[in-house]
Amino acid sequence: MITLITGGARSGKSSFAQNLAIQETAEPCYVATARDWGGDFTDRIRRHQHDRDSRWHNYEAEKWVSQLPLEGKTVVIDCITLWLTNFFTDNQQDIDRSLEDFKAEINQLAKMDAHLIIVTNELGMGLHADTEVGRKFTDLQGWANQYTASVAGQVIFMVSGLPLFLKSPAINAQL
Repeated sequence: MITLITGGARSGKSSFAQNLAIQETAEPCYVATARDWGGDFTDRIRRHQHDRDSRWHNYEAEKWVSQLPLEGKTVVIDCITLWLTNFFTDNQQDIDRSLEDFKAEINQLAKMDAHLIIVTNELGMGLHADTEVGRKFTDLQGWANQYTASVAGQVIFMVSGLPLFLKSPAINAQL
């Protein structure tokens, strides 16, 4: 099953995802999709690594997450934004190819016998990108978020550290 957790910057997405995984299993997995671009990004990666204690099985995968040994596990994948950046960069900013690669990965992950808790940044809650490449990436992420939400069994929107359940098995059963 896929659980998608979305929200604005510093809304509590990652903490909520990690707490959800810890509640579900004594041995959660964490997949970091960040590519180390240097500078303060290196510091952010180290801080995130330090935040997880010895219970966590940590993996790093810039693009091909479905190739990791995740079957039967509870896994936090953090985050779609960085994951897409890697596809977008390696595909020379080709939106169609990047989205195709991303969807293929989501489809492979959806077939797994695992609980995948995927974190993403919600769009449209801030300034619009003022560059062409920024607008292209915003389009790409919007489509990727929508696709992931359509495949997910549960979608949670985080607001100021509080979860708002948009799609869940309980809600789906009522529809």
